[in-house]
Amino acid sequence: MTDVRNLSTALQTITEAWQPHRLATVNDHDVKVVKLHGEFVWHSHADSDELFLIIRGHLVIQLRDGEVHLGPQDVYVVPRGVEHRPVAAEAVEAILIELAGTVNTGDAGGELTSRVRELD
Repeated sequence: MTDVRNLSTALQTITEAWQPHRLATVNDHDVKVVKLHGEFVWHSHADSDELFLIIRGHLVIQLRDGEVHLGPQDVYVVPRGVEHRPVAAEAVEAILIELAGTVNTGDAGGELTSRVRELD
């Protein structure tokens, strides 16, 4: 990637929740922008930590032993192998960072599985 990307513009192009778009790649990690709304599936990523940076809204990351509440400008890393489920009662805009090639639904699969899309 050699072009400058604007975060607000990138988020405006996303029309559906749970559809990550690659904003950039840093070494072997993808930096993704995503909109979240509703309940995601319980899943884990065996080979990758997953960083959540909340831009707008409030996200709850459910863990088997508790919950993490995130608001704007909050960062949380779900360690590799930890089962989790993001829940957004209202629309959330976020940045995710994880190993390139990581599937959004991890080991769970299902109808919310989405390939990483490139921004227009």
